[in-house]
Amino acid sequence: MREDWVEIELGKLCKFSQGVQVPKGKQYTEDIENRVRFLRIIDFTQGKDEPRYIDKPNDINIVAKGDISMVRYGATTGFVCSGISGAIANNIFRIIPEINISKRYLYFFLKSPIFYQMIISRIKGAAMPAISFGLIKPIIFPLPPLVEQKAIVKKIEELFSSLDSGIADLKKAQDQLIVYRQAVLKKAFEGELTKEWREKQTSLPSADELLEQIKEERQKYQEQELSKWKDAVKLWKNEGANDKKPAKPKFIKELISLTDDELEKLPTLNKYWHWVKADKIASHEASSLKAGPFGSSLKKEFYKESGYKIYGQEQVIANNHKIGYYYVNQEKYDSLINCAVKPYDILISLVGTVGKVLVLPKDCEDGIINPRLVKISLNKFYDSIFFKYYFESAFLKSLYSLKAHGATMDILNLGIIKELPYPLCSKQEQHQIVQEIESRLSVCDNIEESIKESLEKAQALRQSILKKAFEGKLLSEEEITACKKHKDYQPASVLLEKIKAENKQK
Repeated sequence: MREDWVEIELGKLCKFSQGVQVPKGKQYTEDIENRVRFLRIIDFTQGKDEPRYIDKPNDINIVAKGDISMVRYGATTGFVCSGISGAIANNIFRIIPEINISKRYLYFFLKSPIFYQMIISRIKGAAMPAISFGLIKPIIFPLPPLVEQKAIVKKIEELFSSLDSGIADLKKAQDQLIVYRQAVLKKAFEGELTKEWREKQTSLPSADELLEQIKEERQKYQEQELSKWKDAVKLWKNEGANDKKPAKPKFIKELISLTDDELEKLPTLNKYWHWVKADKIASHEASSLKAGPFGSSLKKEFYKESGYKIYGQEQVIANNHKIGYYYVNQEKYDSLINCAVKPYDILISLVGTVGKVLVLPKDCEDGIINPRLVKISLNKFYDSIFFKYYFESAFLKSLYSLKAHGATMDILNLGIIKELPYPLCSKQEQHQIVQEIESRLSVCDNIEESIKESLEKAQALRQSILKKAFEGKLLSEEEITACKKHKDYQPASVLLEKIKAENKQK
């Protein structure tokens, strides 16, 4: 510490007052005469909640915009509050300097890593961290001359302004990447990304040919399954028909095709593409489009530590099939066999984080889906990764209103999923589209990682600036010399003597 600085305990420099406790019944949404804004933690940390007002309390609990307060307890313990006027709540306390020092200097000190390190060891309560006046008062405050305090504040604000400008540019770039990502996906699913590739191909099936191939494949499958069933019934009869008769196979039901009116509202596709519903991209079994079982069919009392895995939203949202430790036994698995999954199945979340997609890999565990998921088993004409990119895109969400009357995709069910429009093109082109998407998005990922690192460095630099400020190392020798030449310059020891004199008079 420099010779013209002194150290003083915060308790000898400031006084502290606790906020007011106001029952919810005494908090109002209207601001009228004799009421004042009631400042809660959320008003400082987020500022998005509707303002509350209370009958005007004692003035000691009212803060002006430049006054300093701090959160006393909770998840944001130690958060420094400033910039709003009103009456603070009882989980916030006010910090009032008792002598002529710069409030902004004190504010920046309370935001600094030096103060944070001092306070972190003093916070009490593991379940609910808390700060008391008694804990904060002994903390040592580095006090420079008042002229230098103001010079330090000015330099901090200049450096922070430059940092904030850079951070704003980085965040703008992040926003632009989001827009670019969605633009890539939109072009991909309108066939634009593969336009040149498509023109070079000589054997691509048209959309009508693809639909005919799907129809023929499905008819062939059904004929084979019915033939197997008839053979099984014949054998059953020959053996005396004593056991349960083999069940007749069930197949996926055809949906009503998109109407001309619906197609008119969709982007126009080239001759190799077609808009279809989910039945045209799903496999041929009835269970290929399946919602999870009713809750009563899969209560927690059925859960086991091993057996067949229960897939839920946690795996889908995390895009990780390996997490989760809920299982059912063989009997429960057999009773819910229509909800069983297999490699490359699509799992879609229905609640909370809606519309997320997990593609099960080849080595996934045998299991079933829970009531919060839908599973789709795709036919051989549709690629699972192509589906995931499409279903999670803003492009699909922009088309969602066709079936939801202008709503946003904040709810989802099997009925909606069946009726949504899906772009159908050849499997070769789907693979090419996935390559085109991933080559572009990998560039985005690299840029985004670089932006993230830059933002982290900016935050570290902000803390470094504050640390240097309160170690007396932020100002240059020229700036310090200019402070000492100022007409109002006095060593901090003069301020300290004033504090001591005032304390003696109390």
